[in-house]
Amino acid sequence: MCPPFLSMKIIRRIVVFFFASTLCAVVLYRFIPVVITPLMVIRTIEQLKDGESLSWHHSWRSLDKISPALSSAVVASEDQRFYMHHGFDFDAIKKAAIHNKKGKRIHGGSTISQQTAKNVFLWPGRSWVRKGLEAYFTVLIELFWPKDRIMEVYLNSIEMGPGIYGAQAVAREHFHKDADQLNRSESALIAATLPNPRRYSSKNPGPYMQKRQRQIMRWMK
Repeated sequence: MCPPFLSMKIIRRIVVFFFASTLCAVVLYRFIPVVITPLMVIRTIEQLKDGESLSWHHSWRSLDKISPALSSAVVASEDQRFYMHHGFDFDAIKKAAIHNKKGKRIHGGSTISQQTAKNVFLWPGRSWVRKGLEAYFTVLIELFWPKDRIMEVYLNSIEMGPGIYGAQAVAREHFHKDADQLNRSESALIAATLPNPRRYSSKNPGPYMQKRQRQIMRWMK
């Protein structure tokens, strides 16, 4: 059994290593493309466990090579105050909490910054530990990344369909074009899938998706 002072020393080293490594990762990703995320790995493992054929489509594109319409669509759909808040939209969180208390379909209050933190550094889930780490990484990326970088990483890392990650992949797989060629209608359709891209498809949209698409296009104006 380790003496108490040794245990505290080990704990301090672990804490220092955690903060140093996470800070380095955030600073590094400020400048280099994010080519792989924990979610991509998790989905691949799930495919293997379920006996499915492996599907992993992802290709990094800088923000200037992604249609501005897609940025507008995801802001309109996911986080209308993205360029005004500092990582957390407390009004949206409050509204989501009130809505969820009514026992209806659960709404989240996550911003694009929070979703980016989760996608790049963490795993899916609703545990308090995961949410706490998400808040921590959200603060870091808001401190070290400009808003355009957050948007760039978000559009390149977000899951947009089964085995499809990022704007370029969904543009190629669903619309047979590059991400910079997506129009307003296609961008709104992609944004409409984001609450659950494994359930809703921008390739074969049903009536609900088409309704959401029209709504997002109105918000984009």
